[in-house]
Amino acid sequence: MSGTTLAGLDADIARFVPQGDAAAAAARLLALAERVLEQWVVARGEVPTNAEREGFRLLALHRQGAQDEPGFNACRETCREIAYHYNLLLHEPTHVEAARRQAMMALLVRHLSLFVSGRLEVARLGDFCCASRPRRTAAEDDVRPGVS
Repeated sequence: MSGTTLAGLDADIARFVPQGDAAAAAARLLALAERVLEQWVVARGEVPTNAEREGFRLLALHRQGAQDEPGFNACRETCREIAYHYNLLLHEPTHVEAARRQAMMALLVRHLSLFVSGRLEVARLGDFCCASRPRRTAAEDDVRPGVS
């Protein structure tokens, strides 16, 4: 993993390709997801926790990041889905669906990264799920039909 910023992490996520060692792929994707949430926690001026919640540091980082930020709870289910796919890949690494599960886990980690980066740009992004309405509305304001 080379990313130390959200942009670098996003590039690492984009380069992910499902591999034969599903358990190793799951561990790599979980680590990327944790690093994404670490960026959020650090941006809030806090030190990322090393604790676990329900067996996952990712869920503890989410809980830390959501403290006093109710809108951040919008990505809670994404974090739980990442943990679910991690468990699937860890416990059934040779399953016929292993490559598809890796790809889905990578999409979930990407979704988390986009949510966090958007949230850092627009404070209220995601107050109603992962909608990017504040960003979309601003972009629509800049675009006028018939004007080029």
